[in-house]
Amino acid sequence: MEKIAVFPGTFDPFTVGHEALVKRALNLFDRVVVAVGKNLSKKTLFDIDQRLAMGREVFANDLRVEVTSYEGLTVDFCHSIGATYLLRGLRTAADFEYERAIGQVNKAMRPEIETVFLLTSPEHTPVNSTIVRDILVNKGDASKFLPSAINIKKYLPR
Repeated sequence: MEKIAVFPGTFDPFTVGHEALVKRALNLFDRVVVAVGKNLSKKTLFDIDQRLAMGREVFANDLRVEVTSYEGLTVDFCHSIGATYLLRGLRTAADFEYERAIGQVNKAMRPEIETVFLLTSPEHTPVNSTIVRDILVNKGDASKFLPSAINIKKYLPR
């Protein structure tokens, strides 16, 4: 049976931390589905099509990574595509507490889906999309925090 993991998130934008986590997960899973959430309650800098395009640029050379969008509950999306693993990255203890609670609720709703936590590499611990967005909005150079495959300038408003 193929081991499929879903890595859900807003990915606004994709960061080097996201990229590194997916690459590491490919050592554990046959396939990773990067699931870009359509969350109407979140205000994003990049629209869903831009976020999907960024993800596809990052993983264009790896057929084991699929980048797609979804709406609704993440565990329902996992179930709909036959994924039995939900992948989450942990940077801090606060991340753990938040993710643990969600993981336990997900397990109660869909017992067949396991949440797997990977610790962020130390060099990526301070990197998050909120900080990267702030740098971009204020016209700073965020290139060291973005995957090299992304040309962020083509996504930014002129």
